[in-house]
Amino acid sequence: MDGSQAPRGLRRDLIIRLALPLLAIVAVAGGIGALTAQRLVDRVFDRWLLDGALSMASQVRDADGVAQLELPPEALSLLAFDVVDRTRFNATQGARVLLGDAGIPDHGSREAAYPDGRAFDALVAGMPMRVAVVDACTRCQEPVHVRFAETTTKRERARNDVLAMLVPLLALLIAAGATIVLALRRTTGALARIAARWNEQSSASLAPIGNAGVPRELRPFAQALNRLLARITAMLVRERGLALTAAHQLRTRLASLQLGLARAADAPDLASARAVIAELHASAQHTARLVQQLLALGRLDPERRGELDVAPTDLVALAHDVGATFVDAAIARSVTLELREPDRPLRAAVQPDLFGEALANLVDNALRHTPAGGRVEIGFEHEPPAVRVDDSGPGIAPEVRERVFEPFVRGRDSGDDGSGLGLAIVRDIAHLHGATVDIGTSPLGGACVTMRFPPLA
Repeated sequence: MDGSQAPRGLRRDLIIRLALPLLAIVAVAGGIGALTAQRLVDRVFDRWLLDGALSMASQVRDADGVAQLELPPEALSLLAFDVVDRTRFNATQGARVLLGDAGIPDHGSREAAYPDGRAFDALVAGMPMRVAVVDACTRCQEPVHVRFAETTTKRERARNDVLAMLVPLLALLIAAGATIVLALRRTTGALARIAARWNEQSSASLAPIGNAGVPRELRPFAQALNRLLARITAMLVRERGLALTAAHQLRTRLASLQLGLARAADAPDLASARAVIAELHASAQHTARLVQQLLALGRLDPERRGELDVAPTDLVALAHDVGATFVDAAIARSVTLELREPDRPLRAAVQPDLFGEALANLVDNALRHTPAGGRVEIGFEHEPPAVRVDDSGPGIAPEVRERVFEPFVRGRDSGDDGSGLGLAIVRDIAHLHGATVDIGTSPLGGACVTMRFPPLA
């Protein structure tokens, strides 16, 4: 995420994601309720209007094709009577008004069809009314239409009463929304308190975080954080141990150099001084190699394995180049160094420089621990791709084969020549490549160190 953007709050996101559907439910429920109330009221009151119109239509008589309608004054008063609304009615045959008021229209808005008639909204004498129309005297030469109209006061009151029944539902929805908001506030507040406790604890100590009071859904986060803390602790312990041991090694070598300088200063003659200086030169070389390997070990970050730029590489060609750099050292030690090339190419996904560094450390260790007249061989395996370094030296005892991969740990017969970092560097480089490294007994009688790489896909 862009660092310039403010982080979004979990509480706000949850409220939005829950409140919007809730508001949509309220809106839909309100709309459905209003439509249902309108339809219910219309059906009930339209039925009353149609019943009145049908009652009047039943009194229409056919006199030789001419419709006649006569109602006593009491019936007319009964049809016109309404305490709340005003009513109007008529019966017409063509343009002739048989009974009632003229000017009631035949069509309007919101028209609804029923099996025995139809109803619609219209203006009658300037007043909004609901009009019901039915047909009468179907045997007459010209059809008769009976219309019954009524103002909408009772309808509006009834519709409002029905809608009022939805108020408790709306109140329940509002209460549900408030409950959701309060629950989210309490939940996110608890999360904030847990996060603050974790932050305070992790700032003061790298000890694992306990699961007490942690909700079940958050325990995977706590476990992931504990794993991270454990990795950090392990890295700090490793780096602290490496730094302390390196300081001890450097201090020992510097003390040796100081003593050598004092011996050179007190030498009785030039030949004795030169002998001491030669020892100092060898000690300085060993110290320089120690510093070089410390720097190499410090550059290897096992956490950056996914960032390693590897490519399918010919391991035999790389091993040939590395071996060529040790020819002079092998001759100086009277050790035979041989590269045993396989009968077919061998490729693996490696970073060439790092692979070269690892193999160089293996060859250097083998040459240092192989006595004069001995033999060191670089060999290969195909399934999986592997590079093997064998020597005819004293070997490494099985009980210390795992420990010698730790910085500054050496085999029992290793002597004082070497920094004790070579195999540690090899192990870290192998880990970066997803490879394994192990120590066994060589057919030559000494140690056999093998790096095995994952097969190419």
